[in-house]
This record gives sequence, C-alpha cells and structure tokens, in this order.
Amino acid sequence: MSQKMFSLTAGVIFALIALGHALRLAFGRWDITIAGQPIPSWPSWVAVIIAGYLAYEGLRLARKSV
Repeated sequence: MSQKMFSLTAGVIFALIALGHALRLAFGRWDITIAGQPIPSWPSWVAVIIAGYLAYEGLRLARKSV
C-alpha cells in the first residue's frame, strides 16, 4: 500500500469517526453505555477535535504525497 493510499484511507476513517461523534452531539439522542455505565456527551467533544485533526492531517498528506 502506498503512502498516499494509506493517508487517504486513514483520513476518511477518522473523518467518519468525527462525523459520528458530531452527529451524537447534534442530535443528543444516542446514549452510549459501557459495562452498565452511561457515557456522558463531553468525551464526544474531545473525540470530534482529535479525530477531526487526524482526518485533516491524513487527507492533507494524501494530497501532498506523490
């Protein structure tokens, strides 16, 4: 797998993750429970920022790679 394809794939995956968390925040109806403990929505803010940044960097590198 070339560096360009890897960066593009990683960028798209991280963009989908960021989108999923952003939709959870926007609609506020999707509850997440892990081991019986409800997860608050604030970790989704962190996930949107981190996954969004990683998506941006992956897609930027895919454009830059030859």
